[in-house]
Amino acid sequence: MPFLLKTEPAVYSYDELQRDVETTWDGVTNPQAVKYLREMTPGEKLVIYHSNGGREAVGTAAVLSVDASDPKVPLVRIKCGRPFKVPRTLAEIKALKIFAESPLVRQSRLSVVPLTAAQYAWLTRE
Repeated sequence: MPFLLKTEPAVYSYDELQRDVETTWDGVTNPQAVKYLREMTPGEKLVIYHSNGGREAVGTAAVLSVDASDPKVPLVRIKCGRPFKVPRTLAEIKALKIFAESPLVRQSRLSVVPLTAAQYAWLTRE
């Protein structure tokens, strides 16, 4: 299952992920978001979303590894994918029926969101 990871670009932007190539995704404390992190597996597809300063999906990444030895703080290592030529704005996302029940629009403060295959396909289309 693909996931969407939210980040504030002032804290850690997609540009920084591109520069770093790989990073450990941390700072997640919401119990539901932590549950989603624990469900990730290596190779899982990710979309990176800037939650402030644009509110838009900006690029892809992939899960490299998951260390869930500490159930309260799973360590997910991710690798940068490719930036979107055109970011997908929250307004565009909200206008689509396929996102109507998505936690992305229904639980706006959730920092890790599961995506359906159709949602991932729409977000990553060129």
